[in-house]
Amino acid sequence: MPRRARVLKRQTPPDPKYGNVTVAILINKIMSDGRKATAERIVYDALDLVNKQLGTEPIEVLDQALKNATPLLRVKSRRVGGATYQVPVEVEAERGLSLAMRWLISYARERGGKSMAEKLAAEIVDASQGQGATIKKRQDTHKMAEANKAFAHYRW
Repeated sequence: MPRRARVLKRQTPPDPKYGNVTVAILINKIMSDGRKATAERIVYDALDLVNKQLGTEPIEVLDQALKNATPLLRVKSRRVGGATYQVPVEVEAERGLSLAMRWLISYARERGGKSMAEKLAAEIVDASQGQGATIKKRQDTHKMAEANKAFAHYRW
């Protein structure tokens, strides 16, 4: 990380099937060991399952799920005079989207049994309807920030 110049954020090209940048970012986050074709198959199968379950446009459901899961506040540790405080700070839009995708994928992986596409589809549907483990994580993050708002004056 350079000290002076800002690092330019690279633009992610849209995915081949839907032409959507959000889907491309989700594919990249699911990908492990450089297996992009496998990650694409998982995401596309999951979106097809969402389409079959709800009968609506899967991209809209995914966007709604990510919107519901994106945190607005989080806590950061701040050391002041020998004590460490959990200081609530606002989350930037890009960081919030990244956290929402990470939570969505991690809680989909924790679900039992089925294939990853089925687990991801179930987690996307749950998050779009405002329920599930991803939404609980967001609510817990907001609760922690709310509980520590007395230390907001330590924000930097």
